[in-house]
Amino acid sequence: MILTEWLLLCCYGAAVMGSRRTSGRLTELDALRGLGALCVLAFHYSTRFHELFPQAAHVPFSFLGGNYRVLLFFAISGFAIFFTLDHIRTAGDFLVNRFARLYPAYLVAMLLTLSIEYLARMSQLLIGPAAILANVTMLQGFAFLPEVDGAYWTLTVEIAFYVCMLSLWKWAGLKKLEPMLLGWLALRWLYALWPGMPERIVMLLVLRYVPFFIIGMLCYRVWSGQRSWRQQAPFAALALLSVATIDSPDIMLAAVILIGVFAALIAGRLRFLRLRPLVWMGGISYSFYLIHQHVGFVVMLKMAEAGYSPWAGFAAAFAVALGLGTLINRLVERPAGEAILAWWRRRRTALPEAAVSPT
Repeated sequence: MILTEWLLLCCYGAAVMGSRRTSGRLTELDALRGLGALCVLAFHYSTRFHELFPQAAHVPFSFLGGNYRVLLFFAISGFAIFFTLDHIRTAGDFLVNRFARLYPAYLVAMLLTLSIEYLARMSQLLIGPAAILANVTMLQGFAFLPEVDGAYWTLTVEIAFYVCMLSLWKWAGLKKLEPMLLGWLALRWLYALWPGMPERIVMLLVLRYVPFFIIGMLCYRVWSGQRSWRQQAPFAALALLSVATIDSPDIMLAAVILIGVFAALIAGRLRFLRLRPLVWMGGISYSFYLIHQHVGFVVMLKMAEAGYSPWAGFAAAFAVALGLGTLINRLVERPAGEAILAWWRRRRTALPEAAVSPT
């Protein structure tokens, strides 16, 4: 099972780099997101559902567990963050961009998940009022409060990564990014030597996962032509050394495979994920990810109570998650994000005029 997971990891990474910068959009990245979303759903519905509800009938298979998918997703985030950082002028640009991308769909999906849980009287999935209010801010993880949906824990990691990258961009710049990454890895070794480091510092600096974000960043710099593999090799080696000295051997092997797969993709040798269904799935993957888990669990439980087979419940949960994810993407994620960015562009254009206008 672990070997199969690593092979899937290779397939996931294969989607990221198949295109070159001249193509304008990484089609393989969308395909990767779609494939990743499907694999996450399969894991939650086949394995996580049975862990939370052992009394309920479930499909007779267990999709691959482990953190390998998550590590890949963080590497992809490290790669993709530059598509934003390379096109902003101010910290405000970055913050509005990330807010527009993440928050509207998150808020709607969270409220919809809560509503379905309450209507279905799923007390095992519900959280308290204080935690719900914290979830509205999207910062519940930093307050050590539970998420409305367990899948949201990765958003805490992503937000912390954004804060770190914005700080590097603002105060150090990106031309000499690699030396800054060495300091980041040094903090991770300090964390390993100081088990009592405050948890919020560990979270805010993404110290548990930073080598994988760094792998993505190093690969992007090669893909974009800003650096060569020869220049990046020492930094990649130190990222691997951080994993080797702190994490388990299987995580180390996953990191090595990630770098190898990214290298093959940068060479243009893996372009087999440009499949239209996967690309479409990737387009709705964020909204789909936000809504799929707990809502799917409710659907499967209600289907089981009605006497349907686990396979029928699995299929119904997938169909509901797919439908709701599509609706949230089409009605909220895209239009709200575009409206927020359009408002910000108008405001940014108007600011210089206001500054010179007579009072």
